[in-house]
Amino acid sequence: MVVDDHRLLAEALASALKLRGHRVLASAAPAAGAADLVIARAPEVCLLGTAAPAEPGAFDPVAKIKRERPQVAVVVLGPVPSPRGIAAAFAAGASGYVRHDERIEGVERAILKARSGESAVSPALLQEAFTELLNPTAQPDDEAQRLLRVLTPREVEVLVRVADGEDTRVIASGMRIAPSTARTHVQRVLMKLGVGSRLEAAALAARTGLLDRAGDRNAP
Repeated sequence: MVVDDHRLLAEALASALKLRGHRVLASAAPAAGAADLVIARAPEVCLLGTAAPAEPGAFDPVAKIKRERPQVAVVVLGPVPSPRGIAAAFAAGASGYVRHDERIEGVERAILKARSGESAVSPALLQEAFTELLNPTAQPDDEAQRLLRVLTPREVEVLVRVADGEDTRVIASGMRIAPSTARTHVQRVLMKLGVGSRLEAAALAARTGLLDRAGDRNAP
């Protein structure tokens, strides 16, 4: 079954698969109704189109289908996602992810893999995801900017010192403040960053490039 909110795309893909010997039903439906259609028909495999894999709730239909019809293998059909997008699709219960511009042979391979219980993601798509993950400098630094906006200059200094491995006593001495004040600053930094430990705060700061941005902000 092919479900997409663009009827022309759904019908074209269904026709191509029929020519290759598959029994296919094409349906056009908005995201809100896609899951209900699939649940009602209960196909072996569903190709479920999405235009915005990065949007919150983009894979809610997948989760709903898997709750109601766990035997249905769902393969998401969409644009190139971020690594988080791929992870979100599989976390929702998808059996695969296929790009909208994939050749029909690639779509067919994904269907056959999903039907046999295998994960269906093209090597090229996985390579793009790994490249993105392994090259964080290529990512926009919006997250670092957002975090810097919620921290005061004093808290940024505390975070830099935490990332350098300083304990509360050393932080207090270096900033010429009382240990209790330093401890309060550290607790506020952890709370604002949404982490539970100094190690997590340091890892988050390093991963997002926040430390580099903090250095730029504190430069004269």
